[in-house]
Amino acid sequence: MTLLATACTEAGKPRTGLDWTNCGDGFECAKLAVPLDHDKPSGERIEIGVIRLPAKGDRIGSVLINPGGPGASGIEYARSARSVVSEAVRARFDVVGFDPRGVGESSPVRCLPSSALDAYVGLDSSPDSPGEVAALEESSRRFAAGCQARSGKLLPHVGTADAARDMDLLRAALGDEKLTYLGKSYGTQLGAVYADLFPGRVRALVLDGAVDPSLPPLELNATQAHGFEIALDAFLEDCFTAGDCPFAGTVKSAREKITALLRKADQEPLANQTGDGRQVGEAWTSLGLLTPLYDRKAWPVLRQALGEALKGDGTTLLRMADLLIGRNEGGTYSNQTEANMAVNCIDGRFPRTSSAFATAARESAADAPLFGSYVMWGSLPCAYWPVKGESQGKIDAPGAAPIMVVGTERDPATPYEWAKALADQLSSGVLVGFDGDGHTAYLTGSACVDRLVDDYLINLAVPKDGVHCPKIG
Repeated sequence: MTLLATACTEAGKPRTGLDWTNCGDGFECAKLAVPLDHDKPSGERIEIGVIRLPAKGDRIGSVLINPGGPGASGIEYARSARSVVSEAVRARFDVVGFDPRGVGESSPVRCLPSSALDAYVGLDSSPDSPGEVAALEESSRRFAAGCQARSGKLLPHVGTADAARDMDLLRAALGDEKLTYLGKSYGTQLGAVYADLFPGRVRALVLDGAVDPSLPPLELNATQAHGFEIALDAFLEDCFTAGDCPFAGTVKSAREKITALLRKADQEPLANQTGDGRQVGEAWTSLGLLTPLYDRKAWPVLRQALGEALKGDGTTLLRMADLLIGRNEGGTYSNQTEANMAVNCIDGRFPRTSSAFATAARESAADAPLFGSYVMWGSLPCAYWPVKGESQGKIDAPGAAPIMVVGTERDPATPYEWAKALADQLSSGVLVGFDGDGHTAYLTGSACVDRLVDDYLINLAVPKDGVHCPKIG
């Protein structure tokens, strides 16, 4: 299904019905109208925000990119195209980013005012008493009710399948016969669902930091919590080699100190020097600890933050947490946190009772003692969600062209086993492994990964299934 017909300009580039305007630094921006409900294509429409950086060389077409989340802005991600897509790829493709429906500039989901989001994020998500469980339940009910009150019409239509259908309309409006795509983290799920819906329209898909869509949502949470524990251990092993490491001894003793820090923050919040009045309790401390694990380059900041926190100052941890959840310096939020919950709740079949979450949190904490309870309770609003969710299940995309799935061995957010699982599920999946740390692999320092991805995107050179890129120095 196409939105608008395309023609060619005198330069041989596609001219589309998208009304591109200059939006600075070499980028062009536009809006794409799509159906609110794809089952009613002639009904109410919403707008999808789109941005592109035009190719500078012998143009092949467009490469759509998505940073994941769900809830992260593809427009903001594309603004960094010169660092997230190689020069070789940028020369041959227009780099196109878009905010998926419900996100950012694309009919954003809204649920709570910023002050209420501060309270929601800061609430203890590893409850130690019936009173703390009750507070979590009430806060989660308010979150779900706020989404219904502010965005009720949109909530049934923000799932990944709807976003994938939007992506196909965008492909057509750009004038591309088939889709070339680079998706990271949750963006791998979006790409895989696209391939399943439109297998004949796949040119090349790179799915980096893959999600396993076959897992039930609480099992996904538990596996992710375990992945963060593995990433923390890798950080601590590296920390001992640095002169500013706040720990000495063993990984076990360092973990004991971090456990004590979280318990202390639960009882008596750490200092906050930002002046915004937030209490740096266990939730903000945990979130600030998780954030730098996404990127090995942030490990020096984590060493600093932990050194300060062990002395009672949680300011740097708080600033790290703000980066992950989209909280701006003035106290306002992007809608990343709200969109993340809206998409996750519609994409998964969650239990509808808090007791099921309590059981899952206890089980997860046994395997992931630092992060299991925190990660598991974080999905509690889905127990009260006004729209029933449905889990995706396995994706095979029969008939699709070869699809590259990239997995990093010590990825904290999307464990390597998920990449292996997705590559196995896809009928044309090809797995590329990387012996590395941090979240996703492309353009993070591995020349091996970068070469394989670029050659595939540009030349459709499919790597050998199971090829493994070595650890970098």
